[in-house]
Amino acid sequence: MAAAEARGAWCVPCLVSLDTLQELCRKEKLTCKSIGITKRNLNNYEVEYLCDYKVVKDMEYYLVKWKGWPDSTNTWEPLQNLKCPLLLQQFLNDKRNYLSQVKKGRAITLKDNNKALKPAIAEYIVKKAKQRIALQRWQDELNRKKNHKGMIFVENTVDLEGPPSDFYYVNEYKPAPGISLVNEATFGCSCTDCFFEKCCPAEAGVLLAYNKNRQIKIPPGTPIYECNSRCQCGPDCPNRIVQKGTQYSLCIFRTSNGCGWGVKTLVKIKRMSFVMEYVGEVITSEEAERRGQLYDNKGITYLFDLDYESDEFTVDAARYGNVSHFVNHSCDPNLQVFNVFIDNLDTRLPRIALFSTRTINAGEELTFDYQMKGSGDISSDSIDHSPAKKRVRTVCKCGAVTCRGYLN
Repeated sequence: MAAAEARGAWCVPCLVSLDTLQELCRKEKLTCKSIGITKRNLNNYEVEYLCDYKVVKDMEYYLVKWKGWPDSTNTWEPLQNLKCPLLLQQFLNDKRNYLSQVKKGRAITLKDNNKALKPAIAEYIVKKAKQRIALQRWQDELNRKKNHKGMIFVENTVDLEGPPSDFYYVNEYKPAPGISLVNEATFGCSCTDCFFEKCCPAEAGVLLAYNKNRQIKIPPGTPIYECNSRCQCGPDCPNRIVQKGTQYSLCIFRTSNGCGWGVKTLVKIKRMSFVMEYVGEVITSEEAERRGQLYDNKGITYLFDLDYESDEFTVDAARYGNVSHFVNHSCDPNLQVFNVFIDNLDTRLPRIALFSTRTINAGEELTFDYQMKGSGDISSDSIDHSPAKKRVRTVCKCGAVTCRGYLN
């Protein structure tokens, strides 16, 4: 490592985590400034998580996993030596959660196994600790990659599922090979006040989409034309809403109803407010049909047809997407779909924006109707039931009174 740094030589991305590299360095007693291992902290010991518990001669001990050190260096430490109250509380909470899930006859206590945890309990606690670390790293990664104001949090208090292994966060459409996304507007407004003057929406033959409170005022099915990079108005223009990105702090969380991951808001969202965009890989409709067959067999739905005026392209958020990738379906949703045009005015490639249909309280899950188009159409005509395609029906778990029974 040091030799390569000194020479300024070429390098390749490392797929090993930082902690693993630190463990290797400490195991071999090597220093590497680029990953934070120096002579000064080479022998530092910091508790990463607690693995096990036992009582010996009335003294409590915890098995400690040291941060940046391999598992082979784990040691039993007396409780009195540990200065990590948060980790101790997490350990006790995880043990309590496991025992509440088991519920097999009598309650399991420490006395059941000579004042030591049963192996199954210790194994669960270690898995939860590793999951917590993995989710924190994923949360940090998401916040590094996002380009909007709102923060992203990750939470799983339901099971041992960790971060998705084949998902890549993107902030805008990612064109598939062979597809070109023209992102440069050909004209812009010269307004001094876009709210009162003839602005971009009027040039497109539609009404300005927002009121003075920056809430959407047009009916579903009406396109949104925002000011673009060629406009002379500034960033505070009232017609620049979607392009500023998500303003709310959101949480990707594990649902308890079998719907996998979901998204909830951590703050109150006013009705008719912009919440997020639906982004992903832009593919042809033919490719979407092929992928749709595969997704249906897996019981997943990530395809969104860009059918504002034509039916040439589809957004696939299965591998590439933003927070909207994790938003679940509901037959009675609190988000509504709108087509948006900003720099790219190609009517075949609208941006997909999700606006709140009502006030959404902090802690409430966000949902939209997977069958809803940008036109607001959720009629049976918008769903392809062609017997030639033999599509597998995916059961809906939204639980709404108006549930239609299936996602597709």
